[in-house]
Amino acid sequence: MSFKLGRGLFSKPPLFTYTRSNITRSRCLFTRTTQSSSSHTARNILSGTLLVAGTTLFLVYYFDSRSAVHRYVFMPILRNVLDAEVSHKAALKVLRSGWGPKDTRVDDESLATELWGRQLSNPIGLAAGFDKDGEAIDGLYDLGFGWVEVGSVTPKPQPGNPLPRVFRLPSDSAIINRYGFPSQGHTFLVSRLLSRDRANTDAAQQLLSVNLGKNKSSPQDSVADFLTGIRTFAPLAPVLVINVSSPNTPGLRALQGRGMLQELLTSATKERDAVAESTGKKARLVLKIAPDLDEDAVRDLAQVVRETGVDGVIVSNTTISRPDTLLSPEKSEAGGLSGPPLKSLSLRTLSLLRSQLPASIPIIGCGGISNGKDALDYAKAGATAVQLYTAFGYDGVGVVRRIKDEVVEELEKIGSGVTWGSVEREARERLAWKPEVPTAPPGEVVKEDNVDSLIREAEELKKMLDEVAVKFVNGDTQQKSSGAGVGGGGSEEDLREAVVAIPPVM
Repeated sequence: MSFKLGRGLFSKPPLFTYTRSNITRSRCLFTRTTQSSSSHTARNILSGTLLVAGTTLFLVYYFDSRSAVHRYVFMPILRNVLDAEVSHKAALKVLRSGWGPKDTRVDDESLATELWGRQLSNPIGLAAGFDKDGEAIDGLYDLGFGWVEVGSVTPKPQPGNPLPRVFRLPSDSAIINRYGFPSQGHTFLVSRLLSRDRANTDAAQQLLSVNLGKNKSSPQDSVADFLTGIRTFAPLAPVLVINVSSPNTPGLRALQGRGMLQELLTSATKERDAVAESTGKKARLVLKIAPDLDEDAVRDLAQVVRETGVDGVIVSNTTISRPDTLLSPEKSEAGGLSGPPLKSLSLRTLSLLRSQLPASIPIIGCGGISNGKDALDYAKAGATAVQLYTAFGYDGVGVVRRIKDEVVEELEKIGSGVTWGSVEREARERLAWKPEVPTAPPGEVVKEDNVDSLIREAEELKKMLDEVAVKFVNGDTQQKSSGAGVGGGGSEEDLREAVVAIPPVM
């Protein structure tokens, strides 16, 4: 009764009937909502984690001067994903953009050195070949290089040799390249340098060198391309490098022969001096040579350098030899080999050249430098500074800071207060070429060079005249004090004897 009455009193149908199907649908709806919420939360957590990790990785990459993450993460990935030349171009673009890493630390005082009258905070330079057209100069200085060399640049644009032309030898940490001077030409690089000078107030204080090359279409025995390069870049760069040692331009290495080199360097110094007279800017001229020269060729080359007044020599370019120790199958590729297998050959050539050049002519060591000990080995052989290339390509942007730190550690092992400058100066003075002092058998007189002979005899004549004057004056003083006539220690007879004793000047 009461149930029916209730139904009569409450005649409206219930708002929701708990049937089995309704319960099932509500459970599904609740489940979907819960799953969607959980999935969204998971995605947020994952995105946040990736963002934090990515930001952290970027900050480490950007501010870690030694860039270990670049050496052990990015570079191995790039080597396995990208072709060597594509990887090279990508690195240039990053450095040009200004988003490359920066060496934020101040160089240790023990690394300081002087090169061509300029004080450098460290002796580690970048060799030519990486930034051929001056695209990323400031980005390279940001990495901590003490000085940078761009090029090789040719007068007219040229594409270089056909692709592929760069090959990694990973088992040897080496590279073989046959680029063949790909260049956008003088005009392009001039515009780069001028725009950089306007935008960068530090440009004038930085030591920048331009590596000059020859067009492949130019006559092999012609030096005109180098003279054009000197006229073009001497007002813009403090150092110009004459590259006669690339193995990838036909006939170029023939210019290292004594006769042709004499003609080239004589013409080059005259052209440089003419530019200096008209502009007031005198660039340093530096010769870059191959490591494959024999001893006689190195001695001939050194004599030409001494006679023509060249300001320095870079030892060395890549080698066409293939050491038996190479393991990588790419070792059979044509081109110039660089990296650790080159070090012993470059050091041999540098040591020989150091013994043939005076200490006043600096030598730059280049070839197989991948750590601080390698760099210091060159200093101990008499190199004023060094350059990197292949290690930079393998280890990436942090290699400069790492090698600088390792050099400091090596110097500390030698002793307290030892610096790069003290090591290289001692080696340079000890190992450098010194002119021979002529000697003669007993009883014979050595025939001297006319100029040296005249200088020596003039000095002897002056000394004797001074002695005569002193003796005569002393004698005259004695005569006056004693009231005597012409006589005593300063007599006319004594004067005649002293003058007769003066040897004739020949």
